[in-house]
Amino acid sequence: MAGDGEGRPSVSPTLRYADAKAAIKQLTEAFGFTELAVYEGEDGKVAHAELAQGNGALMLGSKGTGSAFDKAMRDGTTGVYVVVDDVDAHHRRAVEHGAEILMPPTDQDYGSRDYMARDLEGNVWSFGTYAPEIKS
Repeated sequence: MAGDGEGRPSVSPTLRYADAKAAIKQLTEAFGFTELAVYEGEDGKVAHAELAQGNGALMLGSKGTGSAFDKAMRDGTTGVYVVVDDVDAHHRRAVEHGAEILMPPTDQDYGSRDYMARDLEGNVWSFGTYAPEIKS
């Protein structure tokens, strides 16, 4: 099965942005993602990019490329949850880089501490300590 033992996640959210280059900058600078790869089309738009956070990955690209995925994702907003070790430090970093915070770090009834932010194009990002246990 993909994702087993090879350092590859089996689930990778995929997002489209009107300004994918600005999104990559915010995701790396404010939210601590690491840029793995960025591929641009002849028009200079980001055709495909991969960013990492912990053992997870995110794929993204520019809106308006005309690809089948781009057409399917038309006007879509996405919510993504990312597990982080230190919610408060992660939150401070996001604030320092001007991220729109929707909910400050909060202790949840189910044992997590998390916060919520919105990226430059309206996608909602939750960062917290909760990680679902996946049993095989």
